[in-house]
Amino acid sequence: MIDIEKLKYPVGNFSWPTEITLADLDKWISEIEAFPSLVSAEMGDLPSDGLDWRYRPDGWTIRQVIHHCADSHFNSFVRFKLALTEDNPTIKPYEESLWAKLPDSLGPIESSLSILTGLHKRWVVLLRSLDRQSLGATYFHPEQNASRRLDGTIGLYAWHCNHHLAHIRQAKEAQGKYN
Repeated sequence: MIDIEKLKYPVGNFSWPTEITLADLDKWISEIEAFPSLVSAEMGDLPSDGLDWRYRPDGWTIRQVIHHCADSHFNSFVRFKLALTEDNPTIKPYEESLWAKLPDSLGPIESSLSILTGLHKRWVVLLRSLDRQSLGATYFHPEQNASRRLDGTIGLYAWHCNHHLAHIRQAKEAQGKYN
């Protein structure tokens, strides 16, 4: 029997941390920094039909996962900038499942790999520049009805990187089994 929850969340669910150390932040920022290279490395041995492999039944294809990461991380980068320049701004959620069906998420991945590479370079510079006060800046997420601190959000996006990298690896291990 297929464990759909394990396929959906191969690295487990994210839990908002209650205490964050400098070591946690350094680890998370390093994971965010490494993500584009790790994704590109996974693409190196992928056969021509591999981008259309799914990581679970009814899940996204590798292609959609890569485009989603570019969309999601771009949105997060903007949220960081808003939180750093405004007082607890309300962010704009987006329908990621609908974005994943748009034509640009069904095409070649090179542009999204380029976005991830450049964006993560800028994002890491920004993240490494944050002091304790800046790390405590918040944004308000209307769907969650909660304000989120930037230090915890760094953890969320390190998890997000690992979560989707695991999806890509799962799809490669399944080799089209779920298509």
